[in-house]
Amino acid sequence: MATSGEKAPHFALPDQEGKVHKLSDYQGGWLVLYFYPKDDTPGCTKEACSFRDEQATLKKLGAVVLGVSADDTKSHAKFAEKFNLNFPLLADPSAEMIKSYGAWGKKNLYGKEYEGVLRQTFIVDPKGNVARVWEKVKPEDHALDVAEALRELQKA
Repeated sequence: MATSGEKAPHFALPDQEGKVHKLSDYQGGWLVLYFYPKDDTPGCTKEACSFRDEQATLKKLGAVVLGVSADDTKSHAKFAEKFNLNFPLLADPSAEMIKSYGAWGKKNLYGKEYEGVLRQTFIVDPKGNVARVWEKVKPEDHALDVAEALRELQKA
């Protein structure tokens, strides 16, 4: 798992419009990478809408938000359009990037164990280092927690 203080793992993935995003594109600014299990599901929708609604605040704090899941670009495009999402959703069907950040693991649903994307968030600082990690996320107001953490990190 990517931990605070270490270099953020590199990535190059397409968003819902097919544009490829790389970690190096965001050097010099703050980056919020939030990993979520599945497009258009209840918790993931709440989390995405939270980031959508806090987008102006996060931009003022100099941060770019990128959502990441194993869904494909078509699924992301439908999800972004349906909920008016105003930030890129990166498609990682191979889960290579997701695993490099440690956001893949065992999950339980109705007593069945399986592997999948874990709901986690990482803030990457302007130098490309992981500055903050959330291993457990409450989807509804997570963007507010991220904004608060950015304020604290920028004061330090």
